[in-house]
Amino acid sequence: MRMLRLPVAYMPLVDAAPLIVAQEMGFARNEGLELDLIAAPSWSSVRDMLAFGRVDAAHLLSPVPVAMALGMGGVSTALSAVMVLSMNGDVIGVSRRLEQALRDIGHPFDFRDPFAAGAALARIAPDGLTIGAPFPFSMHVELLHRWFAATPLADIPVTIRTVPPPLMADALAASEIDAFCVGEPWGSVSVEAGYGALLLPGKAIWSFAPEKVLAVRTEWAETEPHLLGRLMRAVWRASRWLADPAARTAASEILSRPAWLDLPPEMIDRALAGRLVVSGRGEERQVDRFVEFHAGATGFPWPSQAKWIASRLAARTGGDRAAAMDRAGQVFRPDIYRSQLAGIGADMPGANEKVEGALHHPTQVPAVEGEVVLQPDAFLDGQIFDPYAD
Repeated sequence: MRMLRLPVAYMPLVDAAPLIVAQEMGFARNEGLELDLIAAPSWSSVRDMLAFGRVDAAHLLSPVPVAMALGMGGVSTALSAVMVLSMNGDVIGVSRRLEQALRDIGHPFDFRDPFAAGAALARIAPDGLTIGAPFPFSMHVELLHRWFAATPLADIPVTIRTVPPPLMADALAASEIDAFCVGEPWGSVSVEAGYGALLLPGKAIWSFAPEKVLAVRTEWAETEPHLLGRLMRAVWRASRWLADPAARTAASEILSRPAWLDLPPEMIDRALAGRLVVSGRGEERQVDRFVEFHAGATGFPWPSQAKWIASRLAARTGGDRAAAMDRAGQVFRPDIYRSQLAGIGADMPGANEKVEGALHHPTQVPAVEGEVVLQPDAFLDGQIFDPYAD
């Protein structure tokens, strides 16, 4: 098989692991690909590199292609999310000043209860907060808004400021932000540097949130289907490898290399193991499935999730929700996922859409291939999103 070089943009994060592992462990090579992984300084750079043809694929925030389809952000290139790369993996953290204020009122930093954490934070910051998030169109922002609405944080002024993930710790240290929501390992970097403490996992707000997607230009997907299929198969196999607990040590070592995250492997292992150090006191908290790459049909791009994102964006901007959801439903592409990954062992749900937020326990659902056991996906407030009724 002739080797083809494929440029792919990514942000240095733990949840870029499927792409990095696909290259490092030979899954891409087995498909005749050499992935030229290009680290970007910001999410706008990742978006622009993909939209303007600098790269052919990207590790991308799940709301970005949806926002682009809705005409938001100033870049209108049609993108397709052909598979989900990761679920969850975000942390919410606070500055040392806020950490101490929270401890002074008895907050236990249990890293579990979003209602108690929200109430405590609102109590110590009645005049408002500035919270860092990696991009305006991101799951981080969606999780924050959902958290605000369900807690007393809705009653104080909150500003969300865009800060690229690798700069989040520095922004906290410089008091440019009071708190943050960011993907690992950058929350742990803030803790290790002594700049803050972790308050909640993103999973406490939405227990199975689609965090990153593998995105391509829609035109490229149509003109290069065989090349796209090679990439998707390599990434799917890398994701399956990452799901094996025996691979965790090797995965942490790979991601820690200077070419990738350039951080100690122990820090990366925290996210993969779901055992995070939440403060400078060394307090550890366990979060099962803190970040997920494979189980529960993680890779399947449910249009219902794109519609949920669109409904939230439209609600905040005064757009037509029905029209936004209709356009968003064409961005997540289960048709491509099904056609490109058929016959390699990928679990294929029987349906293309589902009610979001309805599952509180692992649930087996009808499948056309494999055995699909969906993971709990409840929202903190117990609400559900029905793509046909909402």
